[in-house]
Amino acid sequence: MRQHELLPAPGSKRRPKRVGRGDGSGHGSYSGKGCKGQKARAGVGPRPGFEGGQTPIIKRLPEKRGFFNAFGKEYHVVNVRSLNVFPSNSEVNPQDMLGAGLVDNLRLPVKVLGDGEIDRPLVVKAHRFSTSAETKIAAAGGRVERL
Repeated sequence: MRQHELLPAPGSKRRPKRVGRGDGSGHGSYSGKGCKGQKARAGVGPRPGFEGGQTPIIKRLPEKRGFFNAFGKEYHVVNVRSLNVFPSNSEVNPQDMLGAGLVDNLRLPVKVLGDGEIDRPLVVKAHRFSTSAETKIAAAGGRVERL
């Protein structure tokens, strides 16, 4: 097969619509744009979400756009079930969690949440703990230390 023998799949290429070439073409007179108005003029019509001058819904409902809490803090989240990778009676700190792949980096503080069960006593050091995580770690015979 040579380069000049390559063809696109049948039906994948369509001829472009030729507008404004007379009424006999089927796309003459108004060229498929209807009569007058903003959408018939050159250039595109109003931007997406434009509602004719009334305040658009995207501005009326700020909760639909998202919300930024200026005082919120971001944490690396670690669940207590993930702590079962460490040996019993060991001390677990954010560096150990990084080594075990439980957190991506040490730029953010670590928060331990209480999802799952822990079956060994550990001394867990982190920046924050949920109450359920604290009770589960204590029930397993370990203790928590805030950094």
